[in-house]
Amino acid sequence: MSSVNIHEAKTHLSRLLDQAAKGDAVVIAKAGKPVAKLTAINAPAPRRRLGFLAGEVRVPDDFDRMGEGEISGLFGL
Repeated sequence: MSSVNIHEAKTHLSRLLDQAAKGDAVVIAKAGKPVAKLTAINAPAPRRRLGFLAGEVRVPDDFDRMGEGEISGLFGL
């Protein structure tokens, strides 16, 4: 995703529209702060990568009880 200032956006609007139509979003900034995002109307939604760490991460069975004593002590329980 590229970022341009308002002056550049006005000067190169056709080029930025072509870029957005190809799927590359463009952020338009005013005084360095993002104001608007130019994207294609029918741009495909980014694919979510669910499960890409399957089998790589293991959550301990006692995860929700880890540090229970220390936490109770901090709260005076």
